[in-house]
Amino acid sequence: MRSDTRVREAARDIGARYGVDYTDDAAVTALLAERRKSLETEQRRPAAYLGLLTLMAGMFLPFAIPLSPALDAHLFAVLGAAGALTVVGAALLVHARAQWKQALRNGPLAGYREVLGIARAHGIPLAHIPPWLEGRTTGGGGKGAAPIPTYPPVEPAPEAPSDSPPDSTPAPAPAPSAPTTASVSVPPKPSAVSSYEHLADAGGWHDETGCLLFLAGAGGVTWAVTVGTAVGYAALLLVPVAVWIWLAGRRQGREKEELREEALKYVTALEAAQAAGARVPELSPQLRALLDDHH
Repeated sequence: MRSDTRVREAARDIGARYGVDYTDDAAVTALLAERRKSLETEQRRPAAYLGLLTLMAGMFLPFAIPLSPALDAHLFAVLGAAGALTVVGAALLVHARAQWKQALRNGPLAGYREVLGIARAHGIPLAHIPPWLEGRTTGGGGKGAAPIPTYPPVEPAPEAPSDSPPDSTPAPAPAPSAPTTASVSVPPKPSAVSSYEHLADAGGWHDETGCLLFLAGAGGVTWAVTVGTAVGYAALLLVPVAVWIWLAGRRQGREKEELREEALKYVTALEAAQAAGARVPELSPQLRALLDDHH
């Protein structure tokens, strides 16, 4: 916000409404830590767990009717109880969700999201937005229950005209001081980071698929031995396929881990550049998720 006086003044006006100084890094850091803990507490309230258990009981109770003669003898009463449990469980979950949304959307967090939206409208990229701040999933997916507000783009501030007459003697150059925002260099994105962004969401199915193929091969052999059908031994071909899939997944995992280290160095360098006053590009969802895990 130091790079644009208009954003700084808007942040102060918003802070006056919410009683928070959004230009104070220490105050904002403490605010985010406290509010994140409060939101996690909201999600772990007893009403949420009770609602989930009640809903599951209502949904699975009808499946127990064929297993119990006593329940089968009181079929309509059991179905009525299952319906009531389902309604009560769903109501408790909706209530818990509404309380969490209210805590997320109201209060100082709403003002902080306004500040971020105004900064973005003035051309200041937001390098890192924690998923919980917008009510998104841990991986950063979805729009979220409280997204950053969108404002119309604002033109860059015009340079202030010089007050000195044209024929006046130019003032002496000021003494060198601390580096300015323009002198802070933003690291370029390495090709390894781009590769990581493509591979970050890939894979993850090798272990499950390999396990299913291995079990299918073992089941086919067991069936062939038990029933005496030679065709079942053909399932043995699935075992080397399962091993090949496991090896491919392990190889992809090693490659992804190596690229992850390069991506982590890149986002750490971006954080340092932004802390020094540079305007850094917005991170992709994959890099934002990596930064969340790092923090």
